[in-house]
Amino acid sequence: MGRPSLRERLAAKRAAEVGEVATTPEGRWYVLHTYSGYENKVKKTIESRVDALDLGDRVYEIVVPTQEEIEIRNSQRVPIQRKTFPGYVLVRMAMDDDTWYALRNTPGVTGFVNVDNKPVPLSEGAVQGILKGMTAEAPKIKMSFQVGDTVRIIDGPFADFRGEIDEINHERETMKVLVSFFGRETPVELDFLQAERET
Repeated sequence: MGRPSLRERLAAKRAAEVGEVATTPEGRWYVLHTYSGYENKVKKTIESRVDALDLGDRVYEIVVPTQEEIEIRNSQRVPIQRKTFPGYVLVRMAMDDDTWYALRNTPGVTGFVNVDNKPVPLSEGAVQGILKGMTAEAPKIKMSFQVGDTVRIIDGPFADFRGEIDEINHERETMKVLVSFFGRETPVELDFLQAERET
């Protein structure tokens, strides 16, 4: 029976770690600098190169650190993966001439994060912090509202009224909007989905 591919081993490792980040048994974590926006492409290319060059016994894991956010588009909550460190890819590997050369010369990679031209491994604490940050927090809502913006209410009893945002509560995903009734400003509490910014 052949050795499992890198992708299969990563899937098994991830399955074993659900909810818990284990200490890394092999290799050290290094940071590759990439062209911004190429992180996922670089990850896929490295996985292919590792299989093609038979480096699976020295390159163990490739991670593009992300966090889930909720973006509001057309009054719908849409989950998106936001890169935590744009332009960087983490690789757990045994560093030698072959692995350095193969990864350093991957298209889209500009180099390893290094000191005096020597790749510097991340501390275990830094790695654990990054990996836990990918799974620990509930998704944040990414929204474009700011205090002082004029919004149009699109849902609820005040639909079609316009008002100015007076306060934003990110934890509860609500905002207070000052709406004018008969010449008096009245604060109305709304969910983020109940209003849209006037352009």
